[in-house]
Amino acid sequence: MYRDRLALVSFLVSVFVGAQGAKTSFRPRNCTLQCVHQGTPGCEYCRISKEDVQSTLGFTSAGLFGGVAFLRGFQVTLQALGGTQISCQLFLIQNNLSLAAAHVHRVYYSDSFSHLSLGTQYAVTVMALPVPELWDKFYHNELFFTRTCPEKNGLEHCKKDWYPRHVEVHQDSQDIVVTFNLAPENLGISRYFSACFGGGSRSYEIIHPDFSVNSTHHTYRLLNLHTGTNYTCEIAADIVDAVRKTFFVQVRYNLKEYSALHKEAPSLAVILSVGVLLTASLAAIFVILCQKRLRKKKAKTEIRPDIIEEYYDKHLEEQQCVVLTNSTRPPELLICYSSNDGPAHVRVVLKLATFLQRHMATQVHLDLWDALNIIEEGDLGWYCKRMKESDFVMVICSRGLNQKQQSRRKEEEDDPAENTSLAIIAIIAEEICRAKALGQDLSKYMTAIFEYSKQSDIPSMLNLVSNYMLPEDLPLLFSHLHAVALQKPGAYLRVENISENEYLKLPAGVALHLAIQEAKILITG
Repeated sequence: MYRDRLALVSFLVSVFVGAQGAKTSFRPRNCTLQCVHQGTPGCEYCRISKEDVQSTLGFTSAGLFGGVAFLRGFQVTLQALGGTQISCQLFLIQNNLSLAAAHVHRVYYSDSFSHLSLGTQYAVTVMALPVPELWDKFYHNELFFTRTCPEKNGLEHCKKDWYPRHVEVHQDSQDIVVTFNLAPENLGISRYFSACFGGGSRSYEIIHPDFSVNSTHHTYRLLNLHTGTNYTCEIAADIVDAVRKTFFVQVRYNLKEYSALHKEAPSLAVILSVGVLLTASLAAIFVILCQKRLRKKKAKTEIRPDIIEEYYDKHLEEQQCVVLTNSTRPPELLICYSSNDGPAHVRVVLKLATFLQRHMATQVHLDLWDALNIIEEGDLGWYCKRMKESDFVMVICSRGLNQKQQSRRKEEEDDPAENTSLAIIAIIAEEICRAKALGQDLSKYMTAIFEYSKQSDIPSMLNLVSNYMLPEDLPLLFSHLHAVALQKPGAYLRVENISENEYLKLPAGVALHLAIQEAKILITG
């Protein structure tokens, strides 16, 4: 393991508070306890070892300063966060030293702490000795990171942090040819791996370069890829926790296949034309019927004032209209749900995620879209990581989710995916309760139900956060995600293509509506 040396400097003796002035620095010297007690001029600030204390006085340093009523020195400790090993240094000041207000700018140095791990977070604590009985702040601590291996030594000298930075991809017939740069010889990396995911399948390949042919680059082929499919691929050194390089691949039709497709075009074009016209006619009729039904329903729909008040913005201008653009960073939303209600409910969740990402300027994290990382990180690990990274977390509540929460079956009878959903819901509920107890903002978390679910399907432990009935509350959900108010006295905010009578103008909105109606029939009968 690569190590670094860090010098801890500039610990100010904060006995008094004064104005800025010239600083006097003191570095520790090798002394003995006898020297300190005698007040020898050369022993003003001394490093004292535990062995010296024990051999001189016959007891440990814990009871050395029990009866002293003024500053006698410092104890400096260093510990890696998450670790158990602690490094400690003890420094003493001679008996007859008096500190006045003029000494406020004195700076005392510790010795260097060596053999620190690179890229690691440490906590350093400086404590006054003896520990004052009546003081609340008798110590000071700081958190810091040591430099990473690439920062200190350069990427070409760090085995764990190295990754192929130059990857070239081109197509040869039906195969994809990939060329990447090899690691420097001093790192001793002799094997690599490549993984690709796309079209519902995953491929994994171990690569053994022949260094006698080329010691700087290697070329290999991705076989058995499907034409017209988009693939996400990764390549890395075959070592533990290696950094991975991601690249994207699409297999295109070659000229022979393209010509063969054109020969069949006349007959195929007739069939496709008839199908397209029939589909367009049915879609137009369906949209007209839906709009008539929605106009009747709109008169009974009211926007809930409690949620509007929570995100009310007093600075909105009257008759303001929002048009979604790509100019700002979209908020990141993690969607959690249960598959216990069947594939129809899962399909509704998928269509909702698609609509949110396409038309509500939101970056959605959904497990159905990230199978490659879920395989590598594990279900629960993936959810916990995305929950930490996301701006918002939305739980889709349903009858199956609530029943699963209320009556847990034996572990061997449970679906692993359901076990994961139960665990992540429990984690979210714990975070909500902790934030509520501390008086923190709860807007990161929210719940949602579809029209085939009921308010009673929301687990009681999630009732502290905002709830939305979808799709009729899509404007309120937009207001929540983007922190804009939809109403204020004498004015309203219109969100393009998101209101209840407008989202059906979009193909993704029609797909969401159809999925909800299908699930409503299958789940509620």
